[in-house]
Parts: sequence; C-alpha cells; structure tokens
Amino acid sequence: MTGTAHDFSFRGLKGGTIALKDFAGHPVLIVNTASRCGLTPQYSGLQRLWTRYRGKGLIVLGVPSNDFGAQEPGSEAEIGAFCEANYGVDFPLTAKEPVIGPQAHPFYRWVAAEIGEAAAPKWNFHKYLIGASGEVIESFGSRMTPEDAGLTAAIEAALP
Repeated sequence: MTGTAHDFSFRGLKGGTIALKDFAGHPVLIVNTASRCGLTPQYSGLQRLWTRYRGKGLIVLGVPSNDFGAQEPGSEAEIGAFCEANYGVDFPLTAKEPVIGPQAHPFYRWVAAEIGEAAAPKWNFHKYLIGASGEVIESFGSRMTPEDAGLTAAIEAALP
C-alpha cells in the first residue's frame, strides 16, 4: 500500500464525512476508543490534549470501535452522548469502525502496511500520530496516557 493518511476518510459520528485530507498541514492524533473499557478515562486526557494544542494545530480524532472485549456496543448517538456527558469531549469522533483484521477500516489497514502489523492496535485507546504531510510519525500503545511526556514531546515536535 502507498499514499498517505490524507487518502482516507471516515464517516462522522453525527453524519457526514471526516476526510483526513482536510487536516493537511496539521498533525493528527488518531485514537481507537471505547466507552466501557478500563482505559475509557483516557477520554479526559485526550480532551485536555485537544484543548491545549488545537490552537497550535493539533487535531485529535477518536475512532470508536467494538473490536476489543465488545466494549463499545452503543449506537453512534449513545457514544456521542456518553462522551459529551462524561468527559466533555468536543474533539471530532468518527462513526464506529473496526480497527483490526480484514474488516478493519482502510486507514488501519494502511497503517499496518506502513509500519508493520506489530503496530496494529492490541486494545482500545491505541494512538497514532500522523504528521502534517500525512505520514505516520509514531504509534503509541493503549496504556500510554494522552498526557505522557513521550507523547506530548512527539506532538510538540510535529506542530507547525
């Protein structure tokens, strides 16, 4: 597979399309999320990252997925209401998508082809930092919190 992350689009949680090409020139942190996971409180950290860095160009994009432990069973409306009510999330969220295996969203298949299957999500809240030109900068495992110094350093280095 070739190309960049800018070649992919997601269905928006509230309808419409989220085209990654619309984020060209900005780093994007793409995170597969779930509402009923022990790591779900990471939504708070993701919201804080979004609040802290969006004025500097960072896009945070949540991708709800039911792939791990069936921990995202709700509808798009339920997911959105949960995220807003419990974590004040106002960063963009996609519609629910598979992120692993042959049914994975094409973006996730592309990332695996670009940086290897070992970097595919192993659980909820896996993070990919995509550069302003659409390249994969780095993959961060689920247990790395959004405000970990290594992640924030990578984000700051990627900012325009």
